[in-house]
Amino acid sequence: MLIDDAARFPGDPDGLQRLWTPHRAAYIAGENKPSTPATEECPFCHAPSGSDEEGLIVARGDTCFALLNLYPYNSGHLLVCTYRHVSFYTDLTDEERTEMGEMTQQAMRALDAAMHPHGFNLGMNQGEVAGAGIAAHIHQHVVPRWGGDANFFPIVAQTKAVPALLADTRAQLATFWRK
Repeated sequence: MLIDDAARFPGDPDGLQRLWTPHRAAYIAGENKPSTPATEECPFCHAPSGSDEEGLIVARGDTCFALLNLYPYNSGHLLVCTYRHVSFYTDLTDEERTEMGEMTQQAMRALDAAMHPHGFNLGMNQGEVAGAGIAAHIHQHVVPRWGGDANFFPIVAQTKAVPALLADTRAQLATFWRK
């Protein structure tokens, strides 16, 4: 809800309006997130135990794997995760760190070939306070971006427009990953 705060709150007006999104409180409170770092509750530990299609896994390496994000910022939003359940970049072995970097690079190549984005956001949020949705298991975000793709639709309408089914996107990216 967009409101003019100057009339409702005392203090020096800053000329800004605030976009209040109380529905995001459930995310902040941890709804649908593992409550402990136990691997049996971790979706990133669980995903590789099934088929690639079930886990939305695009590629598997020796120490890491890439899968589609269930809650994507954009179509093709990939996550590169370690198989090992660790929280922080500083906890990675040399092999994990190297393969995570190589898989991130390959994810960008596959996304570029399949979807032709104009750019990418890459990032790791380390710890809940830094914005990690699943803080107990390290993961690198690879988000394809297109000019004009950001808007207020997800906040205002509580809806995200994703133009393809996750299963179709997974299959497409898995094909381009192998090339």
